[in-house]
Amino acid sequence: MNAGGGRGGSAVPDEEWERFLRDSVAGAADAPREPSAQERGRTGASAGRPAGGPPAWRASAPARPRRRGKGWYVAGMVAAVAVLAASLTPGLLTDWFGTGDIKPLAVESEHPDQAPPPETPRRPTLDEPFLGSPAARWADGAAGIGMPRPKATGWMSSDQVGRALERTRDFLSRSNLDRQVLEGKHPARAISLINPHQQDIQAFLGSAFRKPDRESDPVLLFSRFDPSTTRLVGDTVKTRGRLSFEEGPQGSVRVTGDVTYVYPVVRAQAGSEDVVRTIVRREVVVSWDDPAKIVTEPGTFSLVSYKVDMTNGGCGPVTGYLTPDFDRSRSDAEANGSVVDPYDRSRSMAERTESDGGCGTATRS
Repeated sequence: MNAGGGRGGSAVPDEEWERFLRDSVAGAADAPREPSAQERGRTGASAGRPAGGPPAWRASAPARPRRRGKGWYVAGMVAAVAVLAASLTPGLLTDWFGTGDIKPLAVESEHPDQAPPPETPRRPTLDEPFLGSPAARWADGAAGIGMPRPKATGWMSSDQVGRALERTRDFLSRSNLDRQVLEGKHPARAISLINPHQQDIQAFLGSAFRKPDRESDPVLLFSRFDPSTTRLVGDTVKTRGRLSFEEGPQGSVRVTGDVTYVYPVVRAQAGSEDVVRTIVRREVVVSWDDPAKIVTEPGTFSLVSYKVDMTNGGCGPVTGYLTPDFDRSRSDAEANGSVVDPYDRSRSMAERTESDGGCGTATRS
């Protein structure tokens, strides 16, 4: 296009064009000028074209570069502001122009020293259930559980430690990511990895699913929702965490899993669109025992300890399920714990569970 006075497509002879440029610079009396408002009104040239005539290059050529130049200047200013804003507030461009391609975070490999930066508060939707959440940049499912490099430890070789780490991650996946378990089914595949000779844990599991109470509640170990009240949104659970290992008593290999899971859910009723998120952070410690010293079964571990920290998972009667609050009706007076950021993984689970004595208030979801 010739808006800037370029020659592409021009029907003006070269000699005329050169004379025009010389005369314009010299201020010749017959040099082209922009028509006045009255002239534009008479000729219909407000769009750069006289009514009923050929293209008015003399009228449009001097005027259009200014409009184009002004547009470029404004666009350049917007771009400069956007770049500055993005450098000061990560994720702001995403909030302005939509989610786009969100660059995922690298898998967690060590204990973080701070919480994720604030996000612009935005309500999640069925299409974008992690909108306005740090979890939007987290990995999907088991891919978000960092795995350390195995090495010979205790009674195990490097290869055996590698298999122990994989089976521990399998347990976490079967406990917190398996679709059937999330929809309320019995976590038989996860339980099959627990040493069947560990009598106290077997007793806990039996009572937890038969008659759950504060001491024996399935959600202490497994993420499950009541399908009659709650439905998962989409097929993705966002995760962030890692496994670590060390030598334990009697030459065992003790593996610790510290992982946060983010579940977007809606009411079970058809047509429900009010998406909320339930956030569960778990620390599970297991022991891969030397069968020469501890009675165990091949491919199973002993459960050493488990801690759980839940946001919007239920603060009422024990039901054996995570029970998100869709009404957001719990008053501040009902909160008797501390104020916490459920995405802050810089605080250890020991700190979280020691200081949070009840139903606290989450700073974000």
